[in-house]
Amino acid sequence: MGGAAALGPARAEFRVEISGIGATQLPITLVAFRDEGLGGANAVSAIVRADLERSGAFRFVDAPLALDETGQPPFADLRGRGSDALVAGSVSRLADGRFDVRYKLWDVVKGADQGGQSLAVPAADLRLAAHRIADAIYEKLTGEKGVFATRIAYVTKGNGRYTLRIADADGEGGQVPLTSPDPIISPAWSPDGRELAYVSFETRKAVIWVQDMASGTRRQVANYKGSNSAPAWSPDGRELAVTLSRDGGSQIFLMGRDGSNARRISQGSAINTEATFAPDGKTLYFVSDRGGSPQIYRQAVAGGNAERVTFSGSYNISPDISPDGRTLAFVQRQGSGAFKVMTMDLASGNTQSVSDTSDDESPSFSPNGRFIIYATRAQGRELLMTTTLDGRIKTRLLTSGLDIREPVWGPFGR
Repeated sequence: MGGAAALGPARAEFRVEISGIGATQLPITLVAFRDEGLGGANAVSAIVRADLERSGAFRFVDAPLALDETGQPPFADLRGRGSDALVAGSVSRLADGRFDVRYKLWDVVKGADQGGQSLAVPAADLRLAAHRIADAIYEKLTGEKGVFATRIAYVTKGNGRYTLRIADADGEGGQVPLTSPDPIISPAWSPDGRELAYVSFETRKAVIWVQDMASGTRRQVANYKGSNSAPAWSPDGRELAVTLSRDGGSQIFLMGRDGSNARRISQGSAINTEATFAPDGKTLYFVSDRGGSPQIYRQAVAGGNAERVTFSGSYNISPDISPDGRTLAFVQRQGSGAFKVMTMDLASGNTQSVSDTSDDESPSFSPNGRFIIYATRAQGRELLMTTTLDGRIKTRLLTSGLDIREPVWGPFGR
């Protein structure tokens, strides 16, 4: 049997490597936070810097400064070094044992204070505090919401066991909600981030479960005759789209979040699977072989005819839609068996590869729509990769030798 539990810690599985150069990068100086060594291994400024580097939006300008959030920056010197922004901060221990993490952001060009923040957190949340600081800096300087404090879910296989894992967006801070000797596949976050749907084979067949991330409690939502697979949440969290073979052949059904009122949506006798909702909740994108090979189609949730979306390539699977509804990410088979993550501008139909690997699977958008995470293989190792939407900046989250697959990026909020 699988073992479900409330989230407990798991050791870090990743080492991060960043490659590529962004089209435009804001030059920024980040000073080591005063007394950040109080937090042990969690050097706050190093985590903030790594987050901002992964975004591809910043170029770091180092300067020999001893400065915290209360100091007066040497703006003229920083301008001479070509820096446009400055971040400094401090870490102090509170009487109750928590840590007070503070930072301030300055506009170096204008010589202006851009505000800051104070976060009081237990030692276990120092990494999260650093991610939240990085998010605040990213949003202030780019105008877009950051995703560094969000989480990812993925599945590993090793030593005869399958493990469902939760981690920070940088792959650290791992937790394990489920482990089993039997396969676990297709994790899917609820829109509020409180639950994960997934498929477990612990009863020797594919059954869809939903698990509460805080308590570890879980419930079966689809255990029909045949296979129950590929869960996807509606944007309002009230329904799941699933693939069932209960009527013969794989077909897409909608059901309540508790598994109630299952009703078939897809039409015809072809295989229909891997449904995902458009952000407005009114359209489903899915994979069908009705045209002779797997392609991506869309259909109104209310019913009606399906419309083919992908036309380039003879094999396109694993659709995911960006949060703004404008971009489709998917996997395309090319040439003699290469599988690459592609994106399509849904308005124009233009497609591009955002991958420099050839064994990709399971693309998933970040909640701000600026990044895609996917599983792949490079130099004989399975790993997770994130890429910016233009494919310019890629980050490898290198694992410790486990098979790794099916990453899915969680929503905002924790």
